[in-house]
Amino acid sequence: MESDLTNSQKISYMEAAFAQAMKARLIDEVPVGAVIVYNGKIIARAHNKKERKKNPCAHAELLAILKACKKLKSWRLSGAELYVTLEPCPMCAGAIINARIDCVYFGASDPKSGAFGGLLDINTYGLNHTPKVVGGLLQEKCSLILKEYFHAKRQEKMKIDKSIEL
Repeated sequence: MESDLTNSQKISYMEAAFAQAMKARLIDEVPVGAVIVYNGKIIARAHNKKERKKNPCAHAELLAILKACKKLKSWRLSGAELYVTLEPCPMCAGAIINARIDCVYFGASDPKSGAFGGLLDINTYGLNHTPKVVGGLLQEKCSLILKEYFHAKRQEKMKIDKSIEL
């Protein structure tokens, strides 16, 4: 069920998720950030930490879900909304469904691994819970930080490759 929040409130929450993506970028992680909102308040914030933690499960969404569960002292996050800068992957979508999050707002679509309409739509599989999903919130801003990050990574790799050739 989608909340009664105004568009400016939703944008404000997505801006908070974007601030988390910026934190990820500063530590050389893929810049994805997430916040979880419950009763109109942000109860969890997280950003990608796969490289730092050496853990393939350290996605922003999963880290935020873990924090929210701890805060609410429950694995059920009914009534919660997730704001994330990139469309969740299948692993994160599964956690979102299992946590019973009501609504997911994402910024940039992910045609290569997005599980809410990008590569596939997990909500069409008849699972026991289907969150409301709204994509495209601050889409350009969320897409740009990812494009810039991966462009810089490719440039860095080309420099290294050239130095090896010499």
